[in-house]
Amino acid sequence: MAPASSIPAPGEVKQAFHEELHPRQQSALISWLAFTATFATVRMITHDIKGGKGRLHNVSVGGIHLHHYMWGILTISAVGGVAIRGDDRVRRHPVVATAYGAGLALIVDEFALLLDLEDVYWAKQGRKSVDLAIGMISTTGSVLVGMPILRRLRRNRKP
Repeated sequence: MAPASSIPAPGEVKQAFHEELHPRQQSALISWLAFTATFATVRMITHDIKGGKGRLHNVSVGGIHLHHYMWGILTISAVGGVAIRGDDRVRRHPVVATAYGAGLALIVDEFALLLDLEDVYWAKQGRKSVDLAIGMISTTGSVLVGMPILRRLRRNRKP
């Protein structure tokens, strides 16, 4: 048994993931983690683009800006196709859960644009509070869904 202060090894986390979570719970956790990581990454990238930093830039076709919610809708649509046509083994594949969480984050990040049908993405009113709220929600969801793994890892650390 490892000392109480040590960080769990990747193999230990993987074992806890498979032994403590039912396949549906595994998919939910993967989706939450993908949502959280994608949302945070998209926020950083869009702030860099807005500030003229980094190598990435907005994507346009024929002078029309392609918002990232479009890629989210396409991803969620593909996941829906898998859900309808795929067998259980395919539906529960980690790539499907990851795509669902990531696609949803791309849509949620630009929800104000979809709601108002105006490009208010960078409006100051409430942008920081929205970022913080969604970040907290995604992190909380990830922790709650992953709680059985965290409990198991904590039990393994007790002397």
